[in-house]
Amino acid sequence: MPRMLRVEYPGAIYHIMSRGNRREAVFLDEVDRHDFLKTLAEACRKTGWQVHAWCLMGNHFHLVVQTPQANLVDGMRWLLSTYSNRFNHRRKKVGHLFSGRYKALHVQGHGAGYLRTVCDYVHLNPVRARLLRTGQRLIEYPWSSFAWHLAGKEHRPAWLCSEPLFGEHGITQDNAQGRREFERRLEARRQEPKETGGPMRRGWYLGTQEFKKELLARMEGRLGANHAGQLRREAAEANAQRLIESELKRQGWTEGELKDRAKTDPVKVALAARIRRETTVPIRWLATRLHMGTRQTLNAALYLWRKEHEQANSTV
Repeated sequence: MPRMLRVEYPGAIYHIMSRGNRREAVFLDEVDRHDFLKTLAEACRKTGWQVHAWCLMGNHFHLVVQTPQANLVDGMRWLLSTYSNRFNHRRKKVGHLFSGRYKALHVQGHGAGYLRTVCDYVHLNPVRARLLRTGQRLIEYPWSSFAWHLAGKEHRPAWLCSEPLFGEHGITQDNAQGRREFERRLEARRQEPKETGGPMRRGWYLGTQEFKKELLARMEGRLGANHAGQLRREAAEANAQRLIESELKRQGWTEGELKDRAKTDPVKVALAARIRRETTVPIRWLATRLHMGTRQTLNAALYLWRKEHEQANSTV
């Protein structure tokens, strides 16, 4: 199956979701849930992780985790394997508990509002799953971090980080008044139309286009045939775009000038040849991006360009 590349760097934030094998339950009772949180606390002590939100459901869990030491893969390997071993030992079971690879969505931080979006999504999960009756408050669901965010700082787990989330909600003080405002905001969000999850369910990042470009730059040269085609395509296009921007700057051209130049302008043809050599973007994408007509026109121009350069090199 196609895989998404795990991009690790100091301070990275991820929305992690993992389901039970064959969608079976990974938490059968309160003992299991307490044990998972205990194991998560151990994982945080080992890795230095900071948890912004979590929610335990029946056959899956959600985590929003920040990794100061760029160690998502090692930490998740330890967390999932340790909990699985403890679960199987307690239940006298064998085999895989979780299904395949966990999903890890890259989340943009730095006060851009995306951390708030993903944490709110996690905290509202019991509402979408109809685990709360009408009239019940969010705080009454016992297996998410929401209630812990509403507790005083001295009562929270050391690995739960509230200030960034409060800050993105515009709450400047982590005091009783600020925490009441946080609850009011989430209860108000609860009344809004139900979110389908969109990018959090189907995408691989949550952030601005600039954040996406930064992630793709980190992936450059690391994607293989086993990684998702969408990711390989977007990485190739980002690499090609960097080459185009660099050449425009070198030539002193604007995007308008690039468009107005002849389809077979020598600089455009040379740039197209370089992009074909250094990336895997399709010829059709390249013809459109460089305003060089159809893919047939670009192919013909590249053929002549290669022929001229082969002849020039043979006379040297």
